[in-house]
Amino acid sequence: MADKKTAYFCMEYGLDQSFKIYSGGLGILAGDILKAAHDLNKPMVGIGILWRQGYVEQKIDEQGRPCDTYHEYSYDFLKDTGVTVTVKIRSKKLKLKVWLCDCFGNVPLYLLDANLPENGDRLITGQLYGWFNEERIAQEVILGVGGVRALRALGIEPDIYHFNDSHPMFAGFELISERMKAGESFEQAYQNVRKSIVFTTHTPVPAGNECHPLRLISYMSDRCGLTLDQLKFIGGSPFNMTVAGLRLSYIANGVAKLHARTAKKMWADVEDCAPIIAVTNGVHNGTWQNEKIVNAFNQNKPLLTEHEKIKKDMLAEVKRRCPGANLRDDVLTIGFARRAAPYKRGTLIFSQPEKLLPLFEQNRIQIIFSGKAHPNDLAGKEIVRKMYQLSVDYTDNVVFVPDYDMTVGRLLTSGCDIWLNNPVRPMEASGTSGMKAAMNGVLNFSVLDGWWPEGCEHGVNGWQIGGGYEGKNADKHDADSLYATLENEIIPTYYGDKNKWEQMMRASIEMSSQQFSAARMVEDYYKKMYSKKPR
Repeated sequence: MADKKTAYFCMEYGLDQSFKIYSGGLGILAGDILKAAHDLNKPMVGIGILWRQGYVEQKIDEQGRPCDTYHEYSYDFLKDTGVTVTVKIRSKKLKLKVWLCDCFGNVPLYLLDANLPENGDRLITGQLYGWFNEERIAQEVILGVGGVRALRALGIEPDIYHFNDSHPMFAGFELISERMKAGESFEQAYQNVRKSIVFTTHTPVPAGNECHPLRLISYMSDRCGLTLDQLKFIGGSPFNMTVAGLRLSYIANGVAKLHARTAKKMWADVEDCAPIIAVTNGVHNGTWQNEKIVNAFNQNKPLLTEHEKIKKDMLAEVKRRCPGANLRDDVLTIGFARRAAPYKRGTLIFSQPEKLLPLFEQNRIQIIFSGKAHPNDLAGKEIVRKMYQLSVDYTDNVVFVPDYDMTVGRLLTSGCDIWLNNPVRPMEASGTSGMKAAMNGVLNFSVLDGWWPEGCEHGVNGWQIGGGYEGKNADKHDADSLYATLENEIIPTYYGDKNKWEQMMRASIEMSSQQFSAARMVEDYYKKMYSKKPR
């Protein structure tokens, strides 16, 4: 049976560091899915937005605080489809141009753009995740309603609509509205539309799932032709975008086995909820694996020899970006780089300085931090400031690389020796940076959260922290485990048993290269979700 043609909707796409239409993990995942679908020759099209100012660039100012800047970008490689569509924002028509990114041939990506002279609100597609609730809803109307209308204007008729996270939810409203205009009742349209939608949920924190007052949705979108009662039926009041996704789809997925279990518990009270299964995330090997490591692995050559060269190159680039850095290539290097969020506990390793500082003084470890906070996230910015301050306080052992992006991510996940991840379990949905590290023989040192419970063999291909503990005093419990494992297992192995370290690197690559690849993930989507009979 032929694979079903899928329209993949996502707010952001991380295709290349030079194409600034992504912010972080969600976009990198979407980009890797398109790349893998291309490699596998799957029938997929992507729908997104052409963000003219991209996400935020975040530097550190003279006072050591994150400072946000924006630039206007243009991209010569995009093709004008000649197609325009309109949507209504605040009861006014907004014209959208449809651009084509055909970097992946058989998997085109269509991007909607409001930056047209005839529009009063040209900057609605300016900043990715910019501004506040009203503009967020407007951007989601553009993605969802505009995306469906673009597909129609392009003559593309998908079998499946895949909503990655809750941002595309207005596409579901548009599909219902289409059917109602053709004569179906709301109930008929709702049931029929559900047969073609699948939904990926991400954030395993109730407060992190987007909600809006129904009156605000009504004001911004004219409700896409639906009544307030019909919207309330789909997403409740206030309107919960994730609840809407679970009700509008015939099947949904979490992005790791543990995350799927967490999501089922979190949304257990949602009536008429789609079944939630697990499709564990993966990453695109060709994008994230260092060729030198791949070649050494395939030819059964010493991995450490190649890794040490990559590490030196990384440290040289870190020095170039951070002139005050004084890191050494013969010291165990810990990498920690991700979105700045409190639950990720970026400074947990500093929670018991009496255990950490002697390791600095003896030059046994050094740490490279990187991260970025949303422009409106003051708590996240404080985390960035603290990480940077640590690099000032411990110049010989700590460095903070600002403006975390795909380039920095690729650099650190191939050049560090171990990859630290210590979120509060079970709040990490997946954590794909650890997969990238694992594919490069950079050994994971992580709480058993997200993907790591599926891949971890402690002391064989990496190390776990905390034994899967969830409960009171989790910070102290996990910190105690972190220090004990670092002092008693990791440091002795790194400095005293290079043969074992090399074996662990090889085991890490063997464990991750297929099991946590984007190719495996895309195959799972087609087999476990797109081909399933609707409920």
